[in-house]
Amino acid sequence: MAEHEHVRVAVIGSGFGGLGAAVRLRREGITDFVVLERAGSVGGTWRDNSYPGCACDVPSHLYSFSFAPNPDWPRTFSGQEHIRAYLERVADDFDLRPHLRFDSEVKLMTWDAGELRWHIETASGSLTADVVVSATGPLSDPKIPEIPGLDSFPGRVFHSARWDHDFDLRGKRVAMVGTGASAIQIVPSIQPEVSRLTVFQRTPPWVMPRMDRAIGTAERRLHQALPFTARLRRGLLWGIRELQVQAFTKHPDELGLVEQLAKRNMARAIKDPALRAKLTPDYRIGCKRILLSSAYYPALAKPNVDVVAGGVTEIRGSTVVAADGTETEVDAIVFGTGFHVTDMPIAERVVGVGGVTLAEAWKGGMEALRGGSAAGFPNWLSVIGPNTGLGNSSMILMIESQLNYLADYLRQLDTLGGRTALDARPAAVDRWNRRVQERMKRTVWNTGGCTSWYLDASGRNTTVWPGTTSEFRQATRRVDLTEYEVLRKPAAPKPIAVPSEATA
Repeated sequence: MAEHEHVRVAVIGSGFGGLGAAVRLRREGITDFVVLERAGSVGGTWRDNSYPGCACDVPSHLYSFSFAPNPDWPRTFSGQEHIRAYLERVADDFDLRPHLRFDSEVKLMTWDAGELRWHIETASGSLTADVVVSATGPLSDPKIPEIPGLDSFPGRVFHSARWDHDFDLRGKRVAMVGTGASAIQIVPSIQPEVSRLTVFQRTPPWVMPRMDRAIGTAERRLHQALPFTARLRRGLLWGIRELQVQAFTKHPDELGLVEQLAKRNMARAIKDPALRAKLTPDYRIGCKRILLSSAYYPALAKPNVDVVAGGVTEIRGSTVVAADGTETEVDAIVFGTGFHVTDMPIAERVVGVGGVTLAEAWKGGMEALRGGSAAGFPNWLSVIGPNTGLGNSSMILMIESQLNYLADYLRQLDTLGGRTALDARPAAVDRWNRRVQERMKRTVWNTGGCTSWYLDASGRNTTVWPGTTSEFRQATRRVDLTEYEVLRKPAAPKPIAVPSEATA
C-alpha cells in the first residue's frame, strides 16, 4: 500500500457486501477506491466456512446478484465451493482485482474532524478515505463460549468457521457443540466417518426438508440461451418469500401448520419417542431461523450418534460435561456456536466524533439510520448493518438495496461539493429505530418464546428487518438530507497582502 495513500472510498471486506459495493462504485463511474480484506482471497463467510457439507439454505438463483446472474448453478441449493467460485468470477468479470488489498486487516479507523476524512490503519499500511463502507458482515468473527477446562483439553478444538482440515476425524470420538445452521450440515457429513458423535444441544431447532436437487444440463442451457427464464425463476423465488413475510412479522399464529409439517418430517426419521422428545422445540417455529436438511434427523438416528439435551458446562481432561451431568470422553470438540453478531469486534476499531468508538456508541444496542448510518460517524456506511437481516429470504436482496443507498449518498456528496461529510442526526436515527422496534414487537422473533442470536444482551432484536425486502428497498431508495447534518471543511483563509517597504 502506497505511503500516504488517499482514496475517495475504502470498502472493508470482500464478501458479498464488499464486492457488491465495489461493483456499484465502478458502475457509478467511481474508480478511486480500495477493498481492504484481512484474508488472502475474496469470499467472506463463503471463504471462511469450508466445513464438510457447507452449503447455502437459500435457493441458488436468489442467492446471487441481480446484476451478475449465474445460469450455470449446478444445484438448486449451492455448496460453499460453488458460491466461493461465483464470487471469484464477480471479482474478475467486473475488473475488481486492481482495487483489492489482501492481508490488510483493519486495525483502527479514526475520523479526522478537521480534514473530514477517515484515517485507516491496516496490517499492510495506512491510508485515508473520504468515505468508508463497512462490509465486514455479522457472520465473520466466530464465537466460542468460555467453558471451564477448555484450555486444558488434550484433543483438537476448532470452530465450524475455522475448520481444521489437517485433522482426520475418521475413527475419532467427536463432540459437536451446537445445533444451528452449520451443525445440521456437519453432523450428517461426518457421522459415517467418526467412531462416536455426541451432539450437545442447548436448544433444538425446527428442521424442514431440504428440497435440493441437481440442475440438469438442459435446464442450465435454457437459462444461458434465454436469460429471461433465469430472471423469471428468480422472481418466483423472491415472490414466494415476500408472501411468507406476514406470517413472520404480523401473524405468527399462522405458522402452526408449518410446525406440524416439521414434526412430521422429524417423525419420519426419528422413531425413538425419547429422542423425538429431545428434538422437539418448545417455541414457535420461525423464532429461530428455520433450518433445512433432509439428512440431519436420519444421522441422529444412527447407532454411533448420541444427543445430549443440554449445553456444555465443563471440560475435565478429555471429558465433556453437560448441564445434565452427562460425561462424554472425546478426541475432538467442534464448536458450531455462531458468531459475534450484536457485538461485532470491528465496532471497537471505529473511532468517530469526539473519540467515541462505535462499540461505545452501541453499548445500549446497535442502531443505524436505514441500517447504514450511525450518528457520530460521518461518511461511514454499513452494509448488512443493524436490523437488516432476514429470517426467510436472501440477504443479497438487502445488500443491493443498501448499495442503492450508497450510490445516492455519494451523489449527494458530489452535489453538495467541496470537502463535505454527512453525519446522521441522532433524532433521525432514534426515529428510524423506534419505528423498527415498534414493528418488531409482534414478530415471531420477539414473541415466539425463544432466545436467539437475533437478540442482543438486553433482549432487544437489533439484527432482523421486520418487513419485506420491497419495503426495505423503498426505504433505502434515496438519501434524505434532512436526516443528516452536513459538515463542511472551512475554506482556507486568503493570505493578507502586506505592503513592502518599497511601496509603503
